[in-house]
Amino acid sequence: MPVEDVFRRHQGRTVLVTGRIERGRVRIGNEVEVVGPSRGPIAVVDGIEDGRVRIDEASAEMNVGVLLRGVAADVVERGQVLATPGSIDTYAAFTADITLLSEEQGSTAVVVGDRLCFYTRTAVLWGTVTVLHGTDVVRPLHGAGVTVALEEPVALEEGQAFAFRHRGRAAGSGIVTQLPR
Repeated sequence: MPVEDVFRRHQGRTVLVTGRIERGRVRIGNEVEVVGPSRGPIAVVDGIEDGRVRIDEASAEMNVGVLLRGVAADVVERGQVLATPGSIDTYAAFTADITLLSEEQGSTAVVVGDRLCFYTRTAVLWGTVTVLHGTDVVRPLHGAGVTVALEEPVALEEGQAFAFRHRGRAAGSGIVTQLPR
């Protein structure tokens, strides 16, 4: 579940994180890992809320609040992911296929070394692009294979979609095709 928002409850003894569950299910008492820029802490699910109604279990496609015990509120932030311990890793680089929007939609050419703002799940971070196959530029309405070097690690998986902005404007989208081994 990507973390959308974080709230402190009961004078900071419990942390409520909200988000939409991507896959699987979570039950009260399960252990979850907070995956972010580095391996995060393991917390216990103390409760699950769906529209302020307490439930015992939540599954994929549900927007829920998850109460966590055993983790400080300042450790959890938007852009991180709650997952089964050890099921997802963080990466600071990846290979992807990207497609640029048209010039009418605001896109501009992307040149090797351009610094783009990437949006993946609920995370927003900066990264530098290198175009594969000897090309130095990707023009609007074209696609290309690229490698991206992010400024900080984020939870990623192969096949994951992302969007990016260039010079403050929506520029295109892409799919992660390969992660470092």
